[in-house]
Amino acid sequence: MWATLMKLDLASVGLALFLGLIFLVLFEIIRINSYRGRTPPGPRPLPFVGTIPYFLKNPMEFLRSMPQYGEMTTLYLGRKPAILLNTIQVTKEALVQNASSFSGRPPVPLLNWITGGYGIILVTFGHTWRQQRRFALHTLRDFGLGKKSVEERVTEESSYLLSEMLKSEGKPFDPQHPIQNAVSNMICSIVFGDRFDYDNKRFTYLLEILNENSINAGSLVGQVFNLLPIIKHFPGPHQKIYQNGEEMKAFFRESVKAHRETLDPDSPRDFIDAYLLEIEKQKSNEDSTFHEENMVMSVADLFFAGTDTTSTTIRWGLIYLTQNPDVQERCHEEIVRVLGYDRSPSMDDRDKLPYTYATVHEFQRFGNIVPSGVIHETTQPTKLRGYDLPKGTEILTNLTAILTDKEHWKYPDTFNPENFLDDNGHFFKPESFLPFSLGPRVCLGETLAKMELFLFVTSLLQRIRFSWPPGEQQPDMNGIVSVVRSPEPYNIICHSRGS
Repeated sequence: MWATLMKLDLASVGLALFLGLIFLVLFEIIRINSYRGRTPPGPRPLPFVGTIPYFLKNPMEFLRSMPQYGEMTTLYLGRKPAILLNTIQVTKEALVQNASSFSGRPPVPLLNWITGGYGIILVTFGHTWRQQRRFALHTLRDFGLGKKSVEERVTEESSYLLSEMLKSEGKPFDPQHPIQNAVSNMICSIVFGDRFDYDNKRFTYLLEILNENSINAGSLVGQVFNLLPIIKHFPGPHQKIYQNGEEMKAFFRESVKAHRETLDPDSPRDFIDAYLLEIEKQKSNEDSTFHEENMVMSVADLFFAGTDTTSTTIRWGLIYLTQNPDVQERCHEEIVRVLGYDRSPSMDDRDKLPYTYATVHEFQRFGNIVPSGVIHETTQPTKLRGYDLPKGTEILTNLTAILTDKEHWKYPDTFNPENFLDDNGHFFKPESFLPFSLGPRVCLGETLAKMELFLFVTSLLQRIRFSWPPGEQQPDMNGIVSVVRSPEPYNIICHSRGS
């Protein structure tokens, strides 16, 4: 047989490979067509890569166009069909009314490579997720989440943020680091029991690699890895994502080690202390999911979720304020009329500041930082709007369409706080506003995020006027779409409002 193979010329081998490839492509097309007859309509997928190339070409335009196929669209994330929910009605039916069937999380190869399958956010629906989420919610509340004590910490941090931003008064500067540091300090105070100064170089580096991974994980590099996870054994840009993840985990492990050495079982100081005590408490329980790897990834999840999303929303908000100076002035006038220049805002002031509160919500709606929602997966065979969905079907929520639905918003395609005000100027929240998702997988830090957004934004507008640097180009308003949709780096100018 070997002798026969040796006699084959190069042309014969090339022809065999070409015919084999043709066969594979034809087989893939037939397989895709068999799916398309049983799933909601959607754009025609390409063999092997599905609709990913269409999405990567222009993510926001792609998502905006999906409602043309109806309330549900079939996409292909590689070779596997996924369902995109385009309306609030079908989203509520899936994630709320049929929550147990739609609350899974699919394995994402790149993220699983980094997390090892541990943590809270990406863990599949089941025993581990229930234990970890229940513990996290209970512990975060114990350490002040939603209480006056955390509100006081946000107010105090606001004063540090104001001072930091006004150091560059009158000069263009990038606000990303001070905003991200301020927001991160809130979850850090609960998780680590401490905040980090804005000039702390190690923490600055940690935030930088967090940003880098947040962008790269959803980029072409991340998509290629998810299609071909075998490349983790080879060099390439994906190795930098893994290295960044390991550096972040090393930072958290050092903090865990320091906590373990100074732990007082009778007086836990923060989330890490509480988790260490829970590991000890659950030692004899065979069903326990409490161990150091889960602790490190739970801390990482809280750190990422408590840093990136809220700070990104505020960064989008500053762009909208410079583009809409009338909105900025109206907010400032309302805040000064109620608070003056010297009294710090509190959550009790929301009803007295309806226009400012509406503006904060409009940052979230128009900022739309998770355009297709956090991915879900069906946990069992189920039915939705007449379609049979097998167990393991991936589910996405088209927040881009829902947050700009003409039937539910007065000004769907423009930045306008009037979207959250009734005819009498009172704040109200339309049912299509769901930046924190719905159902059992609703954002763990929703209470903290709402508090931070209102207090940070109100404090900034009370004391600072923001403007765009003369001559500098405005960023592309589609932004950088990855794990979150963030604005391109930009500079801004701060002017003190006086006191």
